Amino acid sequence: MARGSKGRAADPERDAVPTTVRLRALMPSLAPAEQRVAQRVLDDPKSVAASTISELATACGTSETTVIRFCRAVGFTGYPALRLTLATELGRAQGGFAAARSVSSDIGPGDDLDQVVEKIAFADARAVEETAEQLDVQALHRVIDALVAARRIDIYGVGANAFVALDFQQKLHRIGQVAFAWADPHIALTSAALLGTGDVAVGISHSGATQDTIDAIAHARELGATTVALTNFPRSPLATLADHVLTTAARETTFRSGATASRLAQLTVVDCIFVGVAQRTYDETQAALQATHDAVQGRRVGNHRRQDRP
Repeated sequence: MARGSKGRAADPERDAVPTTVRLRALMPSLAPAEQRVAQRVLDDPKSVAASTISELATACGTSETTVIRFCRAVGFTGYPALRLTLATELGRAQGGFAAARSVSSDIGPGDDLDQVVEKIAFADARAVEETAEQLDVQALHRVIDALVAARRIDIYGVGANAFVALDFQQKLHRIGQVAFAWADPHIALTSAALLGTGDVAVGISHSGATQDTIDAIAHARELGATTVALTNFPRSPLATLADHVLTTAARETTFRSGATASRLAQLTVVDCIFVGVAQRTYDETQAALQATHDAVQGRRVGNHRRQDRP
């Protein structure tokens, strides 16, 4: 794929990805007035589907022109197309929509623990499901191709993203791929300085706006490495730097910044990449998995005791 290309073109009027999932991903890239329209759609899609453009503009404290601009910014041809898509999606989800709405709302200070558990479980499950629904399989193919051919793979992620980077590195290392995960910003930059053509640099950031990760990916790109972004926001600064972009569909809310849902969504994509690489290198993968399994087998308590018996 050519540098800067981001895979399939967005076509919301024919795309299977739910409109609410797409809007959450595009929200940071919208102008403030357009964000108010997007939030209204996210908060009450049923009402928006039944509203005229004038009614929606008034409810959002903006103009009809802004509503039209919002529709085009997220890929619709106009407001009628948005209303039709929302109505269609609401019709498909009619059976479970009411229950899902109550569980999918943000956690409030007055929620009891039963509600908290239910809402967290729902959010985590939906993050995985919606990530799978919107994942660009063609982009996934291209990332797998790059990793299989890579001389070296460097993975960058800080904060909570570092756990995902380490998991990714461990998976790749177990099947014989030369991979490193870097969470320290200075070490990440020094590692990126050693990359070049034939290497792959992967940046993991839910927001896509983490400066430390952006800097490492930018440096790796300048030196000719293939760059990959794993982020929740396809128009984020990190995504604009990457040759290949894979997106998640997780929602972070008041009490859930850096939430498990975001990590689960990222780990879902990591697992898809790992299995794809393993399939492409099947014989080598099987041998490496067996060798690494045998290397630690004796460290298990039961096996250790059996080996000590006369």
